[in-house]
Amino acid sequence: MRSQKATKKQNGKCYVLTPERYVRAEEEEEGLDEKMLHLAAKLERQFAESAKLEARIRENRQRVGSGG
Repeated sequence: MRSQKATKKQNGKCYVLTPERYVRAEEEEEGLDEKMLHLAAKLERQFAESAKLEARIRENRQRVGSGG
């Protein structure tokens, strides 16, 4: 199967855009573990913030008398 190529004209020049030319999977894999650790830590912070906000919402609902 032939790879799909796209072209882009800029300043009168034509550039061939192909994934294999611009995606550097080998280089990105090296930082993948670090990136995943960063994203997992961010997700944990977001879960904690979500729990705090949920608790505040429940408290506010009880205060205004709508139950909860």
